[in-house]
Amino acid sequence: MDVLSHPWLANGTTSFVDTIGAYVTPAAAKTAAELYANVDVTQLNFLEKAWMNWYLYWGNPIIATGIASWLLHEIVYFGRAIPWIIIDSMPSMRKYKIQDDRVATPKQQWEATKHVLLTHMTIEVPQITSFHPLCEYFGLATWQVPFPSITTMLWQIGAFFVFEDMFHYWAHRLLHWGPFYKNIHKKHHEFSAPFGLAAEYAHPAEIIILGMGTIGGPFALCAVTGNMHILTVYIWITLRLFQAIDAHSGYDLPISMHNWIPFWAGADHHDHHHMAFVGCYATSFRWWDHFMGTDASYKRTRARQAEEKAAAKAKGLEWPLKPPTKSATGRALEAKDK
Repeated sequence: MDVLSHPWLANGTTSFVDTIGAYVTPAAAKTAAELYANVDVTQLNFLEKAWMNWYLYWGNPIIATGIASWLLHEIVYFGRAIPWIIIDSMPSMRKYKIQDDRVATPKQQWEATKHVLLTHMTIEVPQITSFHPLCEYFGLATWQVPFPSITTMLWQIGAFFVFEDMFHYWAHRLLHWGPFYKNIHKKHHEFSAPFGLAAEYAHPAEIIILGMGTIGGPFALCAVTGNMHILTVYIWITLRLFQAIDAHSGYDLPISMHNWIPFWAGADHHDHHHMAFVGCYATSFRWWDHFMGTDASYKRTRARQAEEKAAAKAKGLEWPLKPPTKSATGRALEAKDK
């Protein structure tokens, strides 16, 4: 039975400890009672009740937060990557492929998937397990209801984007320094023509280093303001995963964000980084690369591509002019891959 359907919700007079005692183990009942003893559930909306019920179901907030964090990451990551796999198999979409002479083979997609799953299980599981204690340490709300206002979540997520973009630019640029590139970042650059699944195809050290920019913003802001909810962080992580996967998709679609938000980076920006191996170090925005002059090669390349496409259109030719000849690593396609 759902604890939230119990009659105590209607009048708020029944002892919370007595109410939940029949539905969870004694140890969990004590934990749940401590969590929600002073909550007026009648004032909560549907999502807030569902959130509360999730923590009551597991009984232990550390487990509840860990499982929720794991499920969120896996569902969002692979859920967002799968559409790009489908697009990769559609010849009609090749006109939007940024590096139109290259394509990720099924073998490469599978190898990337295996590597990503391995790092998720070995590197990210310990991080997710320690996530709730870290939240408690920094004062970040996890099980608490009600949720913060939409206005609060919006400005906080905006701050996360700005902080992560700054952190990523400088950390990413550092990873291109000799020893760091050779021993760490080179793994991520195995694919000179990236694809969605390869967003987290990286050395474990890189995952930890760049991940600090994603989670560091929320913890830092929470430490300063004392006002942060994990729901805000979950929404931020979802948007960040979308951004990372789309930036590695290899496609510049008419609906791509940079076409209507000029300072947004996206695949158009990051794909050049993989092709040239340098420049375009930022994630979400273009301003760091612009002001630091690390997008000069990108601008020249895109200008040349625009001229080539315009010339082809003037001759009545369809773009791309030739079928793909290379795989995502830049090597020539074999007959079995075509």
